[in-house]
Amino acid sequence: MTDCIFCKIIEGQIPSAKVYEDDKVYAFLDITQATPGHTLVIPKEHVSDIFQYDAQLAGEVFSRIPKIAKAIMGAYPQAKGMNLINNNGQVAYQSVFHSHFHLIPRYSSDDPGFAIKFEDHSADFPSEKLQEIATNIAKHIDE
Repeated sequence: MTDCIFCKIIEGQIPSAKVYEDDKVYAFLDITQATPGHTLVIPKEHVSDIFQYDAQLAGEVFSRIPKIAKAIMGAYPQAKGMNLINNNGQVAYQSVFHSHFHLIPRYSSDDPGFAIKFEDHSADFPSEKLQEIATNIAKHIDE
């Protein structure tokens, strides 16, 4: 895709701080560096979001994430954890429409950027409502 910034990075038209590359994925440091080591993992095949993945592409991309995550943690042993974040669609805050996964090392719960704290809405979802939602989703799963 000629207008995609990530495709241009893969092709070497735009410089990046490459962390890892093989025939299926490219991983490089996010220029925002929410924390030191913040890395993006992208498929070399242009797909805009998770909804365009098939099982093969998902396996190719996801199978590399643990290797890259372990390398980040090896480089930063002071990190205590890691966020794996993937935004899909503008409403979900996706800003570059080439699928990508953020690997963000966490050094403390006070780290800036990408802090994810969910509110507990469990009181609004008794077990019957949860089962209704689960059943509705399950009937839409393609096997």
